[in-house]
Amino acid sequence: MLLSLLLPSARRRERRELALVGSGNGTLKLQGLPINTSHTILLVQPTKRPEGRTYADYESVNECMEGVCKMYEEHLKRMNPNSPSITYDISQLFDFIDDLADLSCLVYRADTQTYQPYNKDWIKEKIYVLLRRQAQQASK
Repeated sequence: MLLSLLLPSARRRERRELALVGSGNGTLKLQGLPINTSHTILLVQPTKRPEGRTYADYESVNECMEGVCKMYEEHLKRMNPNSPSITYDISQLFDFIDDLADLSCLVYRADTQTYQPYNKDWIKEKIYVLLRRQAQQASK
């Protein structure tokens, strides 16, 4: 089955069409476009309403995880428009992720030329590793 997605690029104001084909083993195979080895597509559905689904693509998994954090920070800014600064801890970020109707990633694998899907738990694990690494670098 061919699925075409028109995605806004996370870093540029261009739009690209990606053609993905189900491979029958839980992965999606790219058709026709060269993609670098860590290209990541973030699929977001904030509520149960399917028309609220959005998509973004990133050059790497880490950029995607930073994008999820920025999405939460934007949510906090909307909820607290008069606060000059906003702080949060990782448990609040994870609660936000859990409250989304759906959040998943498709990560390109060069060895199989397919996109491997990952769920919320995988995303939270990657965010934890990313934030821990950033905290360690900040304390040096």
